[in-house]
Amino acid sequence: MMRLAILGASGHGKVVADAAGLAGWDEVVFFDDAWPGLTQNGPWAVVGDTAALLKDVKGFDGVVVAIGNNRIRQAKQRELAASGAQIVSVIHPASVISEYAMVGAGSVVFANAVINACADVGEGCIVNTGAIVEHDCMLGEFAHVSPNSVLAGGVKIGALSWLGACASVRQLIEVGNGAVVGMGAVVTKDVPPGVTVVGNPARVLGASI
Repeated sequence: MMRLAILGASGHGKVVADAAGLAGWDEVVFFDDAWPGLTQNGPWAVVGDTAALLKDVKGFDGVVVAIGNNRIRQAKQRELAASGAQIVSVIHPASVISEYAMVGAGSVVFANAVINACADVGEGCIVNTGAIVEHDCMLGEFAHVSPNSVLAGGVKIGALSWLGACASVRQLIEVGNGAVVGMGAVVTKDVPPGVTVVGNPARVLGASI
């Protein structure tokens, strides 16, 4: 029996758990720091907090962090990896990933997402429902590409960046580390690190959090 532990009992966590079950994991359980006040996340049990998981990482065939906040996800994944956890990716079977693409440990790829040839998705990334990551794109570690976002060929997304739902990025554009691209934004020129851009064409709104 293949057992998966998910850290983060949220709505995002539900989607990770659902994808994991469809991908063939036999048993999926949650850990969350709201436990023991929180004992259920939809149909899945919440059985402990981060400390409990750290004590029992060897009892699971895989561990994945299901926390939407990029920086918290990064910190938790690194803490778990340092404890000896087997960090795994969760790939929904209805996604399409080229055999020539790379998906890093701890990343999740949801239904109808497409990752095309020679794309490189770093560790701990989220490629959300219906997102398109075209050929030769590079996603830095712990980036999040939200539902129905589109990255044209050769786009570089920096570590810890976040693209809102339905955002589009023109080919060969670079989005800097920690940047935020607003929902529905159309990015036609490079985005500096640490800023938020919105609109069509996208313009700098201010520093990202």
